[in-house]
This record gives sequence, structure tokens and C-alpha cells, in this order.
Amino acid sequence: MPPKEPPRRRVPGPARSARPRPPEGRQARPGPRPAGRPGAARRPAPRTPARPRTIRLGSPKPRLRLVSLGLTLVMLAFVVRLLQVQAVDASTLAAKAEAHRYQEYTLSADRGEITDRSGIALAASVDAYDIIADPLLFTPEESKIQDAPEQAAALLAPLLGKQPADLAKKLRTPKSRYTLLARKQTPQVWNQIKDLKKVYAKKSARSEGGNGVNLLGGIVSEPSTKRVYPNGELAAGILGYVNAEGRGAGGLESMLDKELAGQDGKIRFAESGGRQVPTAGSRGTPAVPGSDIELTIDRDIQWAAQQAISDQVKKSKADRGYVIVQNTKTGEVLAMANAPGFDPNDLSAANSAAMGNAALQDAYEPGSTSKVMSMAAVLEEGVATPDTHVVVPNRLHRGDRLFKDDIDHRTWYLTLNGVLAKSSNIGTILATGQLGKTQPESNRVLHSYLRKFGIGSPTGLGYPGETPGILAKPEKWSTSQQYTIPFGQGLSINAMQAASVYSTIANGGVRIEPTLVRGTKGPDGRFTPAPAPEQTRVVSEKTAKTLAQMLESVVGDEEGTGTKARIPGYRVAGKTGTANRVDPELGRYKGYTASFAGFAPADDPQITVYCAIQNPTKGNYFGGQICGPIYKKVMEFALKTLHVAPTGSEPARLPVIFKDSE
Repeated sequence: MPPKEPPRRRVPGPARSARPRPPEGRQARPGPRPAGRPGAARRPAPRTPARPRTIRLGSPKPRLRLVSLGLTLVMLAFVVRLLQVQAVDASTLAAKAEAHRYQEYTLSADRGEITDRSGIALAASVDAYDIIADPLLFTPEESKIQDAPEQAAALLAPLLGKQPADLAKKLRTPKSRYTLLARKQTPQVWNQIKDLKKVYAKKSARSEGGNGVNLLGGIVSEPSTKRVYPNGELAAGILGYVNAEGRGAGGLESMLDKELAGQDGKIRFAESGGRQVPTAGSRGTPAVPGSDIELTIDRDIQWAAQQAISDQVKKSKADRGYVIVQNTKTGEVLAMANAPGFDPNDLSAANSAAMGNAALQDAYEPGSTSKVMSMAAVLEEGVATPDTHVVVPNRLHRGDRLFKDDIDHRTWYLTLNGVLAKSSNIGTILATGQLGKTQPESNRVLHSYLRKFGIGSPTGLGYPGETPGILAKPEKWSTSQQYTIPFGQGLSINAMQAASVYSTIANGGVRIEPTLVRGTKGPDGRFTPAPAPEQTRVVSEKTAKTLAQMLESVVGDEEGTGTKARIPGYRVAGKTGTANRVDPELGRYKGYTASFAGFAPADDPQITVYCAIQNPTKGNYFGGQICGPIYKKVMEFALKTLHVAPTGSEPARLPVIFKDSE
């Protein structure tokens, strides 16, 4: 093995200048040889590691200045706006926020009930809802629907019974957060609306890309009450009705509106999205309920009277009729029936001519039922007795007229009792002519008695629209009036006045103002009786008793005109009436007024019944024939209802006629 060569020593030479390294993959070009050792072979230069590239960053200061400036401007804008909101426009913005956030609503007071004398409701209030809307929530901005009012109106109109165009107009009310769509809707209607709201709420939640807006979200309700009349037409003429605002607009509802209505309250609370914000609190004043009114009316007797008069008005094809039942001892009105009537629950179907209380608002000539006042004057003045003879010719010439009775007859020889029993006009003229030495004096005396009986004056009920009747002063009576007024033509009354005349006779000659209200029950439950009615003596008790016996002859004697009013087992006092009727449209006489008035038992009077029918056009028109049966039917029912027993005593049976030889 040859020996190893010793390593060559490297002689340092002159320093070489560094050349750049050729790029990778390329060979360096041969250059001139360096000076030194000629012919010496060139050695490759050693490789040196590549230096890393240095990245030089720009100065951060300009950028920081720019960011700082931007933030400063933003903060400055916030500060300016904050100052504007909290200082400059604070009160204005607060007022706007208050207006949009807080809503004030009226709390309707519960209207008091109207009941009959037994506490049975004749008019009551039930739960109802006023349907309201927030128009702001139906704008395109809030609802995201351009025709939201029209769509909502189309859904609500069938439920509320309104026209879609009217509802849409209300929903477009500008600059308003409250609009009333419908009043006094039943709970069933509101439940249907709530169901629709739920359906549209689910539909909005499920819709793809839905905006979460419920089309009916702006519809809410306010609790209220609705007036209802459980018995329909029963006593509607007395009760009246309420208007759309829930205020009395007719009858006792109007007359006693202040007591019935109570006082509405107020409530104010924060609201968001149509809902109350519970945490925001509320404030207001509570509503005070109205008082309950208890009437003197007996519902059962009212029903019997209304049925009887309604049937006869239809049968006779008359314009109208009325029946009044009164307690003779207290003046309380037990029934006041009108036909035709109306249903206050549905005023849209009511005839406007039938919506009043004709028994108090009609003024008409009473006819022969008025003769009892003439006889009262004659007896009280002592110018005649029931037995006084009165010769009644077929015709009687007085003033500028020739007077006759309802039927042609030969000369009648009647007692004063017979004049009343046979309802003789001529006999009444002759009797009342004895009240004074002259006819003018007789007129003044008769006029004074008519006024005492209440003719020409309000009844005392205070009922809205009541007529006081027409009674001219005696010096203004025409030539014919001074002879027609004694038998009931030439003066006008209402039905309540006519009934009150007979109750006065039945009550021993003392007139008691009629009453319809027994008392009131306040919100505290305390019952307050109505003030006692005013009492006035009209004739003596003796005269009243004598008149009662004479009125029995009208019904009990075969010569009387009121035999159809007889009631088995009871003594009945009554009087028929058939008067020429003034047509209110023509302003002249046309047709008749048929009537019957009386009380029972005659010797111990408890109940007065008065009936009148205006312008019967079919069948009989005489009061005894068509009103006598009504009197009997209603009186029998009232006597049984009030448990009035027969007295069992025998009637006086006063004479009706006398013989010419006597």
C-alpha cells in the first residue's frame, strides 16, 4: 500500500476580490487569469451563504393620526347629537315619546239595570267590546304592506257588519294612534277577531322571508257594555232605548240617564305593539257604576195588557192603542202598554212612529169617558142626585148646533144615573147646564173641576215628550165647545190622565199623582224609595162613592153600554167612550177613538184599567164593544195576579129610567 502524501500546505496569497455568485444553474464565464503564478490552474471560489432580504416598513405616525382624526369626528358627532337630544330638543322629543308610548282610554261605567217591582230585569247591560285600531301600525312603513288597511278592512267588515271602504278609511286616519271601528260588539265577535289575529300571526311566522308583522296586530278592544232588553218589546214604550254611545235616547232610559249612566273613568298606561307594558305602570280614575231603577210596573200584568191591546189593534186594523193599569190607592202604574210597539234590541227594524210612548204622548178627545168628571161636578155642587129626573129629547138645539146622541131614540126619561149609564150626550148637556145661573158661569164651574182632575196639566211623571193635553180657558170656549166639552169633545187628554181620573174616583175623591218609579239602588246596594207622590182632594168621599155606584150601572144594568166588561164574582165600575177623532195629518175629524175606563171591585177599589184604540177601521168602533172586552181580560188577570178577592157585597142597583107619570 503506497504511503499517503502529506497534505499540501496552503500558501496564503494576495487577497481576492469577491465576485458575485452566478445564479443557480448557470456557469460562470472564464475571465482573465489573475496575476501570480503563470500557468497555475484556477480554483473555484468558495460559496458564501445568501444574505436575507430586509423589508423596510413605512412610518406609522401618519396612519395613527388619520385614525385618531376619524374617531374624533365620530365622537364629536355623537356628542353633538347627545347635546341636541338631552339639552336642545329634550322637551319636544320627550313629548313625542310620551304621545307614542302612553295611551289614555275611557273606562265605561256599568249602566244600571231597570227592573219591575219584583226585581225582574227589564233592561240590563252585558259585556261587550269596542273594537279599535292603531292606524300607525297599518302604514306601509310599519306593516310592510302597501294596502294593509284594505286587506284588514276586507277581513273585519263581515264580522263588524260594516262596509270595507268605511273601515279602510278609518284605518288610514293620518297622524293618529286611535280610531274606533265599531261599538258594543258581543264577546263572540271579539273572539272571532282574536282567532283571525292568531291565524295571521302564525302565517307571518311561517312565511319565507317573513317580516314578522301580523296584518291584524293593530286591532285591539276596549271592554264595554251593551244594553239589552230581555223581554223584547215588553214595556218598550216605557223603557225607551239607548243610542250608539250608550246614552239614553228615549223613555225612562233618557229621563233617568244621569242615575243609570254612572260616571266613566280614565286609565293611562304605556303600550307597545298594541299591548300594555306591565312594568311601566298605569294611573287613572275608576268608573262609578250607575244606579239600578226599580219600577212600579208588574211584568206579568204588563204582558197581559200588551197582548190584549196588540191583538185588538190588529183585529180592528187600528192606528194604535194603549192600556194603563194603576193601583188606585197608591197611584203606582202597574202597566202601560202600547200597540204597535218596537224591539229596543233592534232599532234598525223599528218603525219610528211606534218608538215613543203614545199613552203619554198622544193628545186626543176622550169622548164619553170624560162624562164622569161632568157628573162629579154636578153631584159635588149639589145641583142633582143620581135619582134626579132628566128628560132627554131626540135632538137638542144649543148655540149654533143641533145635538144628538149616538143612536136615534124617542124621548128618554132617564135619571141622572141613567144619563151616565146610557151615555147620553143630550142628558149631560142638560145636567151640566145647572152648574151656574148662566152658561158662562156653568162653564167656569166645569172648567175648575176639569183642572182639579188634572186635565191640561202634566201628570207628574215627568216623562219626556208627555203632553199635558189641551183645555182652553172657559172664556175662550167657542159656542159649540161650551156644550161639547161636558161630554168629552173639544178638549184633549192623554191616556194616563184618563186613567188617573178614574183612580181619583176609586180613591175616595183624592187624586194621587201617578208614579212609575218605586226607588233606586245605588252602587253601594242601598235602596232609596222614590218621594211620595202629591195628593189633592178633588171631590168629597161621598161624591166619589156615589159616582162609583153610578158607574156600576154602566156595566151591571142591562140598559148600560158597558155590559161586555162584566167579570163574574166581582162588582165592576166603568164607562164607555166613543169620540170623533181628529186626524193629526189632515187636521180635521176622521174616524173614531174607542175607549173604556173603570175600576174593581167597585165597592172596595184596588185596580184601575183604561183602554183606548185609535181609528179602528174594521168591525165595530164603539168603545163598549171593542175596549170593554180588553178591560175585562186585563182586569181579570190583574185581580188574580194581585190576589184581590171578591167583596161578596151586593151592588146598589140605582134606577136608570123613570116613568113619565112619576
